[in-house]
Amino acid sequence: MRPGPRVQTAIELLDSVIAAARAKGAPADRILSDWFRNNRFAGSKDRRAIRELVYAAIRASGPIPASGRAAMLRLAQIDETVSALFDGSQYAPAPIAPEDAAAEGGVAPKWLEARLAASGMDGAEATALLDRAPLDLRVNTLKAERATLELPSPAQPTAAPHGLRLESGTQVEQWDAYRGGMIEVQDTGSQIACLAVGAQPGETVVDLCAGGGGKTLALAAAMDNLGVLVAADTDRGRLSRLAPRAERAGATDIEARLLDPQREREALADLIGMTDAVLVDAPCSGTGTWRRNPEARWRLDEGELVRLVNIQSYLLELAAELVKPGGRLVYVTCSVLDAEGADQFDAFLARNAGWRARELALPLGRQHGKGTRLTPHHDATDGFFIACAERA
Repeated sequence: MRPGPRVQTAIELLDSVIAAARAKGAPADRILSDWFRNNRFAGSKDRRAIRELVYAAIRASGPIPASGRAAMLRLAQIDETVSALFDGSQYAPAPIAPEDAAAEGGVAPKWLEARLAASGMDGAEATALLDRAPLDLRVNTLKAERATLELPSPAQPTAAPHGLRLESGTQVEQWDAYRGGMIEVQDTGSQIACLAVGAQPGETVVDLCAGGGGKTLALAAAMDNLGVLVAADTDRGRLSRLAPRAERAGATDIEARLLDPQREREALADLIGMTDAVLVDAPCSGTGTWRRNPEARWRLDEGELVRLVNIQSYLLELAAELVKPGGRLVYVTCSVLDAEGADQFDAFLARNAGWRARELALPLGRQHGKGTRLTPHHDATDGFFIACAERA
């Protein structure tokens, strides 16, 4: 494909991404993957160039654009090489007309930018949320050690004790080390969130919102397959992905429990007051993960944020029931909004007199409220709020 047709293809894909964002449909990466699978005429260079154009236009547009063409026109405003490709040649986009309106720039929709600023995320901190993310790995200590592991591509150690960093797009899934369970793809910030749990061999630990099990596997390695590790979630599809991942990683002490929403206590009754540590990696807005999913900021609205905050509060109360005296609760969100982080944790402590905040000694992050916040600008990780509460 010539450059002009690549731009037009990107515009058409952006139309699909925008429509899906409005309808809370498929994410951009799935839309692109489906298109590439169904259009084999696009070679590897074409696919790479089209993907770059789509994501560059998404990052350049703050509020959700009116159309894919408007998003690409916004990119053309800041990249003259793109502007020159609106030449009307065969399969290329039509020339830019005086009446053409480019999408608005910025970090996010205005209401969300205001929320970010009120949470101390403005200026360089805010713009870094849309940077491209590197590829981070966690060395699985059940099978390997960072100091001696050999990989096909050079990797730099990160601040996480078992973390490695590679260039974005490295195809690690093809490596023997990945297939053999010696490495897992996991952002350094996520690895540090697992460190906050302080899981030890022989303990009883619950990952209350386990999802596909990325953090569960890190906890299993920290526990050296000794103790009780329960991975719980209400999403059957996501939880079903844990078993093959655990087998590959050699994690043998994980018990998966599927929970019914609003009836979680029934499935966790045997753990009430018996758990050394509970990790609440709560559902959230994902504002800290925009580097990977930049169109996610178009999906969030104020009503959805309120819904998420309520879920987080509910999960904190549920988790507190599981913790035994002297045990700990670690609250994590991949959000940089205080409503989901510092304010949420303060509200939990205010409601529960028998709990106190416990200071965390983590290799990255800065104190934020009674917890720690990691940001792409300051820590070169995804954005996280991490806090620990201890039961008297």
